[in-house]
Amino acid sequence: MDMEALYEMAKQKLNTRRTSRHGKIGHVAAALETAAGNIYTGVAMDLPSSIGFCAEHSAIAAMVTAGEQDIERIIAVYEDGSIMPPCGRCRELMNQVGENNYECEIGLPDRVMQLKDLLPERWDLKYL
Repeated sequence: MDMEALYEMAKQKLNTRRTSRHGKIGHVAAALETAAGNIYTGVAMDLPSSIGFCAEHSAIAAMVTAGEQDIERIIAVYEDGSIMPPCGRCRELMNQVGENNYECEIGLPDRVMQLKDLLPERWDLKYL
């Protein structure tokens, strides 16, 4: 599957709404493809007291729950349809959840890059 198809899958999952305590959910959605060719999606939850998580985290959790860990490509979409680069926490999660994920493709607003280009100077190389 190409990045454009993943973009469309993520975009379909957008469903922005407010929570009862001034939180916002469903305003960012992510889709990822695994090395096995399976697709997982997820949405962000921005909640008070910093207890939410990113859309990428949600998609990765679905992947891990299904017994996979190797990401081939991933993309996140904001509620207005724009592509969002992954935050540092998401980049590190991708890196740590699967050994081959350092090579995965990340959809960015104007190009596709590998995680290794967005997360240089790995701190964990001495442990490999």
